[in-house]
Amino acid sequence: MSHSVTITRTVTSSNTTSTLILNTGYLKTLPGLLKFSQLIVGAVCVGIIAYHYNRNYHTYGLPDLFFLLMATTFLIGTFCLLVSCLFSLSTGGIISKTIYELIYHTVAAILLLIASVYFLVKLQDYKNYNFYNAYTAAGALGILNTLLYIWGAVIARKTYRGI
Repeated sequence: MSHSVTITRTVTSSNTTSTLILNTGYLKTLPGLLKFSQLIVGAVCVGIIAYHYNRNYHTYGLPDLFFLLMATTFLIGTFCLLVSCLFSLSTGGIISKTIYELIYHTVAAILLLIASVYFLVKLQDYKNYNFYNAYTAAGALGILNTLLYIWGAVIARKTYRGI
């Protein structure tokens, strides 16, 4: 089965020993912008929770650990997807036509939604703690990241070709 691959603008930087091809045009596409946004929001969530996690001496427990685990998991996965699309001219065009992105974004959206809602519901018991505002912001960003992953799943469903 044949398929078409769309490659956007590339920037080439050459050394005496190797050539690095960077597909910067991918970041100007909607899937590229979504992955970059997911990466930034996920990094902020992980940063907030990781910063406050050690300072609370684990008084909060399972909800923040589960949220941290889910946010970190999909931060790493999205980073790998984005880097592979940036350093390969054909990856961005081919991977969007497979079912991988649809499954990845759907699973990410479901698990981040569960983690964020569980985190925010259990956080209501800790209104008087000094980390409440920061954790509330992290939970809200988790919901925002869930919406970004849902949007990514919708786009992946539209571009899926079954090759």
